[in-house]
Amino acid sequence: MLHQEKPLVTIAIPTYNRAGTYLKHTLRSAIDQSYENLEIIVSDNCSTDHTEQVVNESNDSRIRYEKHSQNIGHFNNFKFCIEQARGDYFLLLQDDDLVDEDFVDACMRTVNYSLVDIGVIRTGTRYIDPDGKCLGEWPNKVGGFSTEDFLLAYLSFKTGIYLCSTLWNTKRLKEMGGMHSKHNLFLDVMAVAKVSFRYGRNDIQESKASNRKHSNELSGSVKMKEWCEESTLLVETICQLAPEAHMATKLRRAGRDFIFRHNFNLAKKEKDSAKRLKAFALISRSCGYLFFLGRFVKYTVLDRWKTVKRKIKQLMFPLGYQN
Repeated sequence: MLHQEKPLVTIAIPTYNRAGTYLKHTLRSAIDQSYENLEIIVSDNCSTDHTEQVVNESNDSRIRYEKHSQNIGHFNNFKFCIEQARGDYFLLLQDDDLVDEDFVDACMRTVNYSLVDIGVIRTGTRYIDPDGKCLGEWPNKVGGFSTEDFLLAYLSFKTGIYLCSTLWNTKRLKEMGGMHSKHNLFLDVMAVAKVSFRYGRNDIQESKASNRKHSNELSGSVKMKEWCEESTLLVETICQLAPEAHMATKLRRAGRDFIFRHNFNLAKKEKDSAKRLKAFALISRSCGYLFFLGRFVKYTVLDRWKTVKRKIKQLMFPLGYQN
């Protein structure tokens, strides 16, 4: 197959003031892809540093640099990247993440280097620290799973969904309205769920992308109320997409645990004890678990009603006489 016949792949990098830290590494990982038929969009959200200089120094004709005249916000910048994409396939690569040099090629190999009607192609993901040291990885072990079982695995913390390890069918992503959610905290997961249910997905088990963990991550400043609302909405959306009622029930059950575990792991990082307790109370209301004497107990409305009935019977019939 000739180079020109291969599908065009867009790698879009939304960025803001990362010229002195991670941007040069992120951009280099895009430029160094072994798959060459790329367009690389760097969408500069009105940076005040030397972002443009970093981009110009790369000296690659495939790069398209766009600088906004004013800061339009993180997620409007994401939206802009999707709208500007000309490629058949699309990767949204945040300016602190990395992709292996064969990431695109590995994804394209699963579709025989052609444009097919598949929604997403996913790989495994590594976690790296601010210096790029590997902290661990999450192989993508859901190959062959139905969409319902894949999302059940996600809600059960058996697989992860990350922007850096997800290649989208651009047309289908745009048709589904791009990536968005109420607070834009699970916008990637929402989009993966919707596109996968309608168009399916391909999976690569090996980790081909790296998600960087550091103190300036976007999610770090988000309020617990928003996390609780968003995670609850995510679970409900996934359950509504599931075509079979019994599967929706399994997803909802796993979703309660997901809401608790995800948000509890965020809340316990809060150093202020009063704010931490307030966060725990929000989590309790969101997932239906009771926070009691410093620990959470699974305690649904149905469980409470059964307990109340049992207590009433014990008071009315202390000797076990039920007539």
